[in-house]
Amino acid sequence: MRFRAADIDTYLKAADYVDTALIPLMKTTWATEAKTVTQAVEFTAQLADEMERQFHGRIMQFPAFTYAQSEPMASRIDRLLGWAADLKAASFSHICLLTADGEWKTAEKELDGMALFFVPALPLEFVEAKHRKEVMDGQLKQLIPLLSQLWQQKV
Repeated sequence: MRFRAADIDTYLKAADYVDTALIPLMKTTWATEAKTVTQAVEFTAQLADEMERQFHGRIMQFPAFTYAQSEPMASRIDRLLGWAADLKAASFSHICLLTADGEWKTAEKELDGMALFFVPALPLEFVEAKHRKEVMDGQLKQLIPLLSQLWQQKV
């Protein structure tokens, strides 16, 4: 399910089963590497959509957590911990963060139990539309065992 009106009614009926929040982490910049950052955002958004489709009824995909490249990591973490507190209060047992920004790996220990899924971005603009689903499925196959492991943990 996604964070949109059409899915909220479904969520409210099945809230006991939707225990996982998925938050894409997306960096923004207009600096010289804007093209690379934009490719990573596009990739992360499409992968998050695929995860939501694959696990519809178990995952609620939230809007992207966006941050400026220049924002200090400590500030990003503080804001993200606020999101996590709200989600935990709303009975989400698992909070998954999806990103193509490797900088988050350096802060993983500070994420207070949130699962960080780092997947290096592939520039999708060079992949034909008919092959994008295959690419996303390949990436998703790598994430499925991580999600399964997360869901097996006691909360």
